[in-house]
Amino acid sequence: MTLATSRRAFLAGSGAFTIAIALPGIEAKTAPLSARLPMKPENLATYISIDKDGHATGWIGKVDMGQGTDVGWAQMIAEELDLPLERVAIVQGDTHVTINMGGASGSTGIWKGGVAMRAAAAEARMVLVEMASEKLGVPASDLRTENGRVIAKADATKSVAYADLIGGRHFSETLEWNKIIGSDLSIKGRAQPKSPKDYRIIGKSGIKRRDVEGKILGTTEYLVDKKVEGMVHGRVIHPPVAGAVPVSIDEASVKDIPGVTIVHEKGFLGLVAPREWDAIKAARQLKVTWSDVTPPFPTHDKVHEHIRKAKVIKRDMDKEKGDTAAAFAQAARVIEAEYEWPFQSHAPMGPACGLVDAKPDGVRIWTATQKPHYARDGVAMLLGVDPEKVLCYSMVGPGSYGRNDSGDVVMDAAVLSKAVGKPVRVQSMRHEGHGWDPKAPASVHTSRVAVDASNRVIGWQFDSKVFSKRDFLNNEGDPSHTLAGQLLGLPLKPVLIFGPPEENYNFEAFQKISSIIPPLLDRASPLRTAHMRDPGGPQVHFAVESFMDEVALALGQDPLDFRLQYVKDARDVAVIKAATEKAGWQKRTAPRKQAQGDVFVGQGMAYSVRAGTRVAIVAEVEVHKTSGRVRVRKMTVAHDCGQIVNPDMIRTVVEANITQSTSRALFEEVTFDDKNVTSIDWNGYRIADITDRPLEIDVILIDRPEVAPTGAGEASSRPTAAALANAIFDATGLRLRRAPLTPERIKAGMA
Repeated sequence: MTLATSRRAFLAGSGAFTIAIALPGIEAKTAPLSARLPMKPENLATYISIDKDGHATGWIGKVDMGQGTDVGWAQMIAEELDLPLERVAIVQGDTHVTINMGGASGSTGIWKGGVAMRAAAAEARMVLVEMASEKLGVPASDLRTENGRVIAKADATKSVAYADLIGGRHFSETLEWNKIIGSDLSIKGRAQPKSPKDYRIIGKSGIKRRDVEGKILGTTEYLVDKKVEGMVHGRVIHPPVAGAVPVSIDEASVKDIPGVTIVHEKGFLGLVAPREWDAIKAARQLKVTWSDVTPPFPTHDKVHEHIRKAKVIKRDMDKEKGDTAAAFAQAARVIEAEYEWPFQSHAPMGPACGLVDAKPDGVRIWTATQKPHYARDGVAMLLGVDPEKVLCYSMVGPGSYGRNDSGDVVMDAAVLSKAVGKPVRVQSMRHEGHGWDPKAPASVHTSRVAVDASNRVIGWQFDSKVFSKRDFLNNEGDPSHTLAGQLLGLPLKPVLIFGPPEENYNFEAFQKISSIIPPLLDRASPLRTAHMRDPGGPQVHFAVESFMDEVALALGQDPLDFRLQYVKDARDVAVIKAATEKAGWQKRTAPRKQAQGDVFVGQGMAYSVRAGTRVAIVAEVEVHKTSGRVRVRKMTVAHDCGQIVNPDMIRTVVEANITQSTSRALFEEVTFDDKNVTSIDWNGYRIADITDRPLEIDVILIDRPEVAPTGAGEASSRPTAAALANAIFDATGLRLRRAPLTPERIKAGMA
């Protein structure tokens, strides 16, 4: 049957929702709750608890997406509490036991979340010392902490365990707090965190990750394996031509499949069935007549021509210094180039899954999104219920770097669950994940420099003409930013933003401009954009650092010498020198075109900054003379993200980042015709496989313990594509200005 509901009826529903949560402590996920206080950002107990055995738990409203960030959080807490690391547990993401700290995004796991938890742990240690002072009759200044005890400095026999001071009870201390980015929190108490010279745990390597064993042994409960009583399986039907909506539905076409319920509301069309295979069959069999719409897209090979001709709807002067117009007016020479970047997909290894149980007395959500608190808020808004009556459980999924389709399937499941009154699990399939996930935007970047008679750069202008990198918000907190919400007719709330490159070239004058153009389709589009790992960073720095290489060689200068002439910040200079010295940079003023058998070999460099983190990369490649295939021999990466909490974790994060950004640079491109996305499987959307991975990734970490950490999750994505393009140029003399740097483009260029 078809359930057609009015907007008013669909949004109706409220009631009380009673929950049981876990006691503070290391078994917080499984023990029955009696004492988790109402969570407020100003309460110390919101972040830190000590159980009756003296174990500590950090309650953090962020999530680790498989990078080991939870170990870093535990190290920071253990350091400040003077506890062994194995006595610190982390509870993350579940909305009924943690507050919204922004989820996982912007490389803020350690930078924002960890620093906040460190401040809370330092405050907890101070409170414990004050409590011990009263209990032992010893001034607080004469006490020290070690191994979960407060000990008199002059007489070690006078001591008391944390467990005896507060085990199983709540800290009553309050903190100062500020929202600094979205819901990321800056926490400040009376206590001063430790000086780096006193660290015993922070900065250490060789620490076992906590998630690997369960994944290897198969004991980790993944979201796709989650089952709840009464659960049915859902599918959403997408149109063959983007922008079309259902006009009529032939229910008889699925009458041979038992238990199918069709849910149709405005542009939303889905179905549920008791068995997943029946839902799959029904989705394939259901006959739908779609509205007649004009195909909305240029084909993907004409998208950059479309961008050049498109009307600019917002122009941002992102950064400016000096008089750029005057610099170009008096220039002896102007050098200019244009670079193109394609749409790219998040393409997680597993398509998204979401499970929602929307009952009249409350809603439960199971999701692998990066932002569970926002998923809660978005579902609450869509269903018209109080967010306090919505629980969102954060579970392990296929992973994501940015706003992929995890938020969409949760909203799909919420719509279907509300309609049928049962828990609904929506599991996307590969063609749906590739076809309908939010995309990273295509773009065209124009870069110009003004050069004086002595070959000195006196002005630089950089203009990105782009689709917004956020047609959707960077979270799922508003249903209008999901496919389901748009199909149900919610008003659009576009976010027109792109942003400038980040580097520290000390040119006398420069302008950095973003020119935003309209989306190809303004509602429920398979090419709608949202943030993908390092939003906008790979695009703009492919253009910036390729161009700096071009300018250097056009002026007869070595690319390294050219950069060092204009980069003056000491930390930037340090990463550039560290990478090039370790890689054995070979100076040149023209492409060397060195041949070794049936390949050319080359070396290229690039550098960038991201939110304070500095990265420089030297890429070494070989390019097959006839096929154009690129083999990445080595990537040497110098990385400065301020204070290093766990060197091993940062190395693995950087290695994974380089692997993914190499894939984006060499292979990844969403293809589409005038009707819809066509790259809907792994053949159509090529990613790097194990044979394409760089043969060696040499990571040089520059630790600055006196500088607050600034994040490692994204920064090394930025310079990769340019370093590879510059290396290909050194090898072949072919300057590629359009990504990805595919064998076909290289072969055609060399021919």
